[in-house]
Amino acid sequence: MEIAFENESLDRLETDAKFDAGYSPAIVKAFRKRMQFIRDSIDERDFRAMRSLNFERLKGERSHQYSMRLNDQWRLILELHGEAPNKTVVVVSIEDYH
Repeated sequence: MEIAFENESLDRLETDAKFDAGYSPAIVKAFRKRMQFIRDSIDERDFRAMRSLNFERLKGERSHQYSMRLNDQWRLILELHGEAPNKTVVVVSIEDYH
């Protein structure tokens, strides 16, 4: 899957080993692990198949976005654009759900 970032700091968080964007080391590690999983996935069905990710569509004004678990407290917010096989995952943000 193609990946785009809504925020330049999230792109840097994935690629710059010394950059933490103000997140804890555990969140940074989980984010990088999820990004690797997203890059290796064929489409969002792979996200749904891994139940531990709790991949789900958001509701209300954010119904065009999805969340994916980083840990019990933090979620990765995504948008999906395009049609298969050329889908693009847009990484929107990392959010505290508590």
